[in-house]
Amino acid sequence: MKIAVCEDEIEVQKMFAESIQKVCPNAEILCYLSGEALLEADEQIDILFLDIQMPGKNGMETARALRKRGMDTILIFVTAIEEYVFQAFDVGAFHYLVKPFEQEKFAEVLRNAIKQKINKKANETEFPKKESPCLMITTDGKHLTVNLKDIVYAEVFNRKIIIHTMDAEIEYYGKMKELEQKAGELFYRSHRAYLVNLGYITKYNATTIWLEKGQALMAKQNYPEFVKRYLKYNQQERRE
Repeated sequence: MKIAVCEDEIEVQKMFAESIQKVCPNAEILCYLSGEALLEADEQIDILFLDIQMPGKNGMETARALRKRGMDTILIFVTAIEEYVFQAFDVGAFHYLVKPFEQEKFAEVLRNAIKQKINKKANETEFPKKESPCLMITTDGKHLTVNLKDIVYAEVFNRKIIIHTMDAEIEYYGKMKELEQKAGELFYRSHRAYLVNLGYITKYNATTIWLEKGQALMAKQNYPEFVKRYLKYNQQERRE
């Protein structure tokens, strides 16, 4: 089992590593001094202790980047400030340790995380995940396959649909209603001209949704239903 610590203070890193070793002697322990270093390593980590307040890319930004890559690591935030606890839920955090904490509490949280990871692996073996659905479109005479989970948002412009991914914009002639039906529960029609992927949302209010790339309009009448859908999505992500 790979257990990682992302913490910018070396002495705190050592303390975490020693505590992990006591609870799980056979674990492979990985240490990173920044969110950038963790993301660059691109390791498949089972359990991650992630400091929130770090120079450069902070813990929340790092966690969002990991989730967008599809990494299902069990995420345990560590910080001295309690105000981040609600943001932690948005990225499906398993637990939130507030410094200073007792070693007994750390050991309890780690044992529970290990237990959940073992159970999750057993369930995935028995019930394999379905392949991510794709969208088939034709643009400029070419047939393209777009993975739905890669779509940040879609918008209607000049009778065309523009699909925005993190690194491309794809235009094609189509109807937003048809795309909405194909996209399924992962997306929400916030406005007649916008369809957003709930997994890429960074913040929102009654008029605007901010995504990891770009923004989408929010129709006033859609806002209450959107909030319900987004909360439901986050709850489902934590269960999975």
